[in-house]
Amino acid sequence: MNAPVTAVLRRVDRGLIGLAGLLLVVLGGAVLAAALDLPVPSWWPWSGPGDVLLTAADRRRWRAEGWWWPTVIAALGIVVLLALWWFLAQFRRGRLAEVLVDTGDGDAAVLRGRALADVLEADAAAQEGVAQAKVALTGRRTAPRTRVALLLEPYASPAEALTGLGGEALARARASAGLAALPTEARLRAVRHRARRVN
Repeated sequence: MNAPVTAVLRRVDRGLIGLAGLLLVVLGGAVLAAALDLPVPSWWPWSGPGDVLLTAADRRRWRAEGWWWPTVIAALGIVVLLALWWFLAQFRRGRLAEVLVDTGDGDAAVLRGRALADVLEADAAAQEGVAQAKVALTGRRTAPRTRVALLLEPYASPAEALTGLGGEALARARASAGLAALPTEARLRAVRHRARRVN
C-alpha cells in the first residue's frame, strides 16, 4: 500500500472515529438529559424519565413479517464484518510499493519496493551472526524508509550486526537506488537457545 493511499485511509479512519464519537456523545447526552428530566428540544422523542426508547408496539411491529429476522441478521453481520475489517486495518502498517530512482538524465525509473526489500533482506541475512532478516519499506516513493528486524545467533555481537547493516547492506541499497539517504529503524532479537552447562 503506497503512502498516498495510507494517508487517505488514515484521514477517513480519523473522520469516522470522530463522527462516531460525536454521535454517541450527542445521543447519550440527550437520553441522559431526558432521564434526568432536564429540558430537551420539543422534537426529541424522549422527553422525560418515564419514556422508553422503544415501546412494546414498536418492538413487536415487524416480528410477524418473514423478511424481518433475515434482514436484521444480515445487517448485523455486515456491521460486524466492517468493524472487524476496520479493527484489523489498525494493525496494518503501509508498505511502499515502489521507489522512484533518479536516472541522472532528468527522468526517473520505478523500482519495485518488494524487490529492493528482498535484496536488502538477502544482504542483511548474509552477515556473520545473522540468522534471519526481515525488511519492510515505508515512507514516500521519493523518500523511502526501512524497518529491519534482525534475528541474531547466540554468539553474534549486536554492535557488529548494526555496523554491518549500516555499512554494507544499507549502503549498497542506498547506492543502487540512487538515494541520498535511507532512514532505517532496526530491531534486534536473539535466537532462542538452551543455556550451555559448564563443567
